[in-house]
Amino acid sequence: MTGHPLSADDRCAVFEDLGIRDYLQVLDLQTTVREKMIQDPRLGDRVFFVQHPAVYTLGKRGGRENLVVSEQFLAEKGIEIVQTARGGNITFHGPGQAVLYPIMNLERSRIGVADFVHGLEEIMMRTARQLGVEARRDPQNHGLWVGKKKIGSVGLSIKKGICIHGLALNVCPDLTPFTWINPCGLQNLSMTSLAQEHQNIFFDPKTSMERVKNLFFYFFCKIFNFNIKGQNP
Repeated sequence: MTGHPLSADDRCAVFEDLGIRDYLQVLDLQTTVREKMIQDPRLGDRVFFVQHPAVYTLGKRGGRENLVVSEQFLAEKGIEIVQTARGGNITFHGPGQAVLYPIMNLERSRIGVADFVHGLEEIMMRTARQLGVEARRDPQNHGLWVGKKKIGSVGLSIKKGICIHGLALNVCPDLTPFTWINPCGLQNLSMTSLAQEHQNIFFDPKTSMERVKNLFFYFFCKIFNFNIKGQNP
């Protein structure tokens, strides 16, 4: 990544753990925060950590064509399909997946989009390594990979230099819903998780999710040179 001229004192964001919260509710929160930041450039950045109930989200490139089951089948399973303005194709969110949404003024922080995506992948890669899983980037496809299996995704929406959406890392989700789509529009793609790849059979989902949250914010600060302040939602 390129050097950043702003110090951590100049880059200050508020971290909020939203717990498990409905996708549309959090999407509305992100867009509301971004609009306020557009109206008042003095407002600081915010970073949300969250898990979502089961939902499929579509990107700008669509995604319904990558369903391999019927929408009626998904309705019977209680899984919604939501259109978004982020980049990319269809993906799945569910409990056990760690999601990080930085609502950030990239122009103010002087971070290019490519550097930002690289940094989000780096957060996931270093977090996975701390939990005993070696993962890597794929030069052909964004996200994080373990062998030929995908373990983490990145998707952004940027308006007037301010981004929403972010990254999603599979910690210990039920991976079955990923088999009902072509994830990210890629056929024959297998998804994996930290729990599945971890060599320790005593992998504790609850403890690991808390550790992932803490690692996300530690590496976010380190990689993007930010000072993060905690705040309860």
